Amino acid sequence: MSEAREVNGSQKKAPMREALAQAAFQLYLERGFERTTVDDIVARAGVGRRSFFRYFPSKEDAVFPDHESCLADMVAFLDAADDDCDAVGAVCDAARLVLRMYAANPEFSVQRYRLTREVPGLRTYELSVVRRYERTLAGYLRQRWSGAVDGGLRAEVVAASVVAAHNNGLRAWLRSGGEGDAAAAVDHALGLVRQVWGEGGGGAAPATAADEVVVMVASKGAPMWRVIQQVESALRDE
Repeated sequence: MSEAREVNGSQKKAPMREALAQAAFQLYLERGFERTTVDDIVARAGVGRRSFFRYFPSKEDAVFPDHESCLADMVAFLDAADDDCDAVGAVCDAARLVLRMYAANPEFSVQRYRLTREVPGLRTYELSVVRRYERTLAGYLRQRWSGAVDGGLRAEVVAASVVAAHNNGLRAWLRSGGEGDAAAAVDHALGLVRQVWGEGGGGAAPATAADEVVVMVASKGAPMWRVIQQVESALRDE
């Protein structure tokens, strides 16, 4: 009986959360983000002030109501990934979950993108959300490459590359107003990542301590991306 009550309770909460997010976003578009207050939002939604903070810690959170569930889906997807699968391919596939979330509601996604470009506080918030996705991908890769030389470094670099590639394709689609095939642009960008870092590519699975060692010399002030590029070039030439 208690289980049934919990399920019914969760079903009742979802519409309220969506109603608050919808009311908030409509007001942001009508009045502007800065001029909209929490009191305005709850008045539009027809609920009390406490209801808003039960679902959203801040006005910014109401602009991105779907990222928490998407992040949870990403964690579950990676947890279920086969231990023998291509790790880079797995994080690329995980990143596509974010694309599908945006593509499910193109009009809202495009409007949110435009609003985020106009409000510095929302851009900062968005960057924090992107960083959470990146940390999730990097955590998975660190676990997969825990026994590898520079496994932690490679995990950070690959996770950052996957996020950058995904966002490049996604934002191109958003800037177009949601026209065309969003998946095609993202797939192309992620394909480049897999070509460089995936198994069978120039950056095949990281070497273990027992493998052959490549020694190179780089200037002290060389940027990390240049050092990694030179290492990759040296490995391909072996």
